[in-house]
Amino acid sequence: MFDSKFTPPLQAIINDITQEYGVNLYMLRIDLNHPTISGNKLYKLKYNLFEAQKIKKETLLTFGGAYSNHIAATAAAGKEFNFKTIGIIRGEELADLNPTLKLAKENGMHLHFVFRELYRDKNKLSEYVSEQFKNENYYLIPEGGSNELGVLGCKEIVNSISIDFDTICCACGTGATFAGIAMSLKGEQKAIGFQVLKAEGYIKNEVENWHTKFNYSNPSHWEINEDFHFGGYAKTSPELISFVSDFEKKTNIPLEPIYTGKMMYGLFELIKQNYFKKGETIIALHTGGLQGNPVN
Repeated sequence: MFDSKFTPPLQAIINDITQEYGVNLYMLRIDLNHPTISGNKLYKLKYNLFEAQKIKKETLLTFGGAYSNHIAATAAAGKEFNFKTIGIIRGEELADLNPTLKLAKENGMHLHFVFRELYRDKNKLSEYVSEQFKNENYYLIPEGGSNELGVLGCKEIVNSISIDFDTICCACGTGATFAGIAMSLKGEQKAIGFQVLKAEGYIKNEVENWHTKFNYSNPSHWEINEDFHFGGYAKTSPELISFVSDFEKKTNIPLEPIYTGKMMYGLFELIKQNYFKKGETIIALHTGGLQGNPVN
């Protein structure tokens, strides 16, 4: 189902900041790991797809907002691996679909919009979906692909890093990818998660919950930074947009301002604050999500 021989490339990031503060910065390009199911979504979906095939489900049903990378990735996975797909989309139906939802629809996903109030009430939403799609033989994947199988897949990300490193950085929307990464660290390695939504303590609690389920406990290996969400999920600023655009011009690496762009902005700020020691090697994880990039 997936090419296990693929090794995501590591791209060195050398600029005035890394040279001035003496750090070695590399970007792990898991955004290149698949043409349509890219980034961390491939790892999150991998074992869920195996399970759906194993129990002979015909349809993948999942949830997300209008700009959800997970929605786009699930639609692409369904097309490639012969599943029907249903996306429960938060909010009113759009007259003109944005690039993310347009791509999902082009890949065969049935988009089912629900009011935000219903979407927020998980119990009522579950009852609604069960009744609405009772005739579908579906396999349910939670929002963001964040279940135990998703976390299990994300534990494999660190294994693809071919060099010794001190710190790995990851943007966080649900905490599942980061939880898997943190559980894969060795020795004195550390992980920093950059929360992309405005909700104090949310990602930290989610990561702790995942670690409890996997019987893992080593809080000294990881931390969550909440300083660079730019006002909330999918919110940006002219400064952030300018940073993302400038980064691509100088490195030829495209970013989006929802996840990886915020992480890279925050990472460079930490470097300038002397958060890292000279000589440290830092891995920045590019989690993909470029299909709806408003910068390009």
